[in-house]
Amino acid sequence: MTIPGLAGDVGYIRFLVPGIIGMSILFSSTFGGLSVLWDREFGFLKEIMVAPVSRVSIVLGRIAGGATTALIQAVLILAISYIMGFKIINISSIFLAIVFMILIAVTFLGLGLIFASKMRDMQGFSIVMNFVIFPLFFLSGALYPLENFPVWLRYISKIDPLTYGVDGLR
Repeated sequence: MTIPGLAGDVGYIRFLVPGIIGMSILFSSTFGGLSVLWDREFGFLKEIMVAPVSRVSIVLGRIAGGATTALIQAVLILAISYIMGFKIINISSIFLAIVFMILIAVTFLGLGLIFASKMRDMQGFSIVMNFVIFPLFFLSGALYPLENFPVWLRYISKIDPLTYGVDGLR
């Protein structure tokens, strides 16, 4: 199946799989900040903060844990896509894709942690994050080529970090 705006021999599956991987990382990473609210609500965050560890180490640990979870999910999606017919061009492209997966995860985990540090309840966090991440997702070109966007919308999509992450995965 060919889609207007795609290069000649690129099928929709080859175009779509990196977008789905980017979407998975986006959603799992941004909602990684929810654990901070969970810990705050049940008092575990206070216990972490009095530990003899720097706050930077705590944040980096949360980012590393969330990025690992997002990366595992993305690799599973890639494996299932391969079983369903997605063609991997060469092995080196997998390693480059993993680098982009990690960059996407770290970027959006940071965003999720920033919002979580300012929020007080989990419901408010979910509402705000959905309000933020859905435009990021739909403007990224994950599901359809950016060439099909109106010109003014293409300019807006250029400030979306997920656009570059999905392009890197492709």
